[in-house]
Amino acid sequence: MRFAHVNGIVIHYRADGREGAPTVVFSNSLGTDFRTWDGVVNILSDEFRCIRYDKRGHGLSQATPSPYRMEDHANDLAALLRMLNVERAIVCGLSVGGMIAQLLASEHPGLVLALVLSDTAHKIGTREMWDSRIHAIENKGLEVVADGIIERWLSADFRNHRPYDTQGWRNMLTRTPVPGYLGTCAAIRDADLTARTEKLAVPALCLCGSEDLATPPDHVQAMSKLIADARFRLIAGAGHLPCVEKPQEFADEMTRFFAEAELVR
Repeated sequence: MRFAHVNGIVIHYRADGREGAPTVVFSNSLGTDFRTWDGVVNILSDEFRCIRYDKRGHGLSQATPSPYRMEDHANDLAALLRMLNVERAIVCGLSVGGMIAQLLASEHPGLVLALVLSDTAHKIGTREMWDSRIHAIENKGLEVVADGIIERWLSADFRNHRPYDTQGWRNMLTRTPVPGYLGTCAAIRDADLTARTEKLAVPALCLCGSEDLATPPDHVQAMSKLIADARFRLIAGAGHLPCVEKPQEFADEMTRFFAEAELVR
């Protein structure tokens, strides 16, 4: 395990692959830790340096008191990358990780070579929706929302055929530190990145699971239309976590994008 003290907090991170290879940085979704990327990293780490981390309030990273701002998350990642001497990385973000990636590219453009934005948007949900979720968790804990979230995270086919894995992902969700979960809910609630995202000047791949019920394909496609150099791709049969359900397809889309955009030699 590796830990760094950056931007005033302790962040848990991991680096795989060889030094000197092109760097891909992964930022995962609300209620998960960096193991979300295991399948994709196992495929890519022979050719890329893959950096994963637990965002503020998740996994083994420090959970500061709620609420958070999206800027807190973006600045945490910027500080971590600078500490690791990473320059011009491809940043891959899932859900809120995709919002973090968009804001990082806007506010710290020198760190970002390109974006992979998975199952995310420039704005996710409404204030009323997030306030309702925050209120429910404050009163009854994460268990009260877990079943509904898992139905949006994972396709019906995955849940039916891989019940033990489904239970494992549910365990990850419910064991997320409550201050970290609620803090990040507030960050998503308060973030509208529309104006920043439409000014992004880096190549972007916008991916979405065809069965995603949390950020449906039309939301992701709408985001892709804001970015001048973006392309939109569906991953058939996957829910909100296509990197979990379809890691080979996810990695294939990434490497195809890298070649199309001439990001690696």
